[in-house]
Amino acid sequence: MTPGSPRGALVAAVARHRAEIFDTPVYATPHARAAALLQLLIHVPALERSNALFASAVAYAYLVASGIKVTPVPEQVRDLALLVKRGEASVEEIADELRRWSV
Repeated sequence: MTPGSPRGALVAAVARHRAEIFDTPVYATPHARAAALLQLLIHVPALERSNALFASAVAYAYLVASGIKVTPVPEQVRDLALLVKRGEASVEEIADELRRWSV
């Protein structure tokens, strides 16, 4: 696996969302863990045309797998992708946006 490879980015995303410090999760809620994944996956080089959609789909699937009912409308997905793509949003800001998807 070469540095910067798509597979490397995916491995990094998985490791990031599982991050712990002294056995305490860095990202305590499913929304924050999904946000951490999204923030990294939006920059996967192999998906330069669809990485925002892919990253949003992963965040959606993560929340569903965590037992959270989410019902985003297309505009919410677009707004989230734009927020993350700008590169200025924190994990908490992204998590707040993902919470708006929850019912």
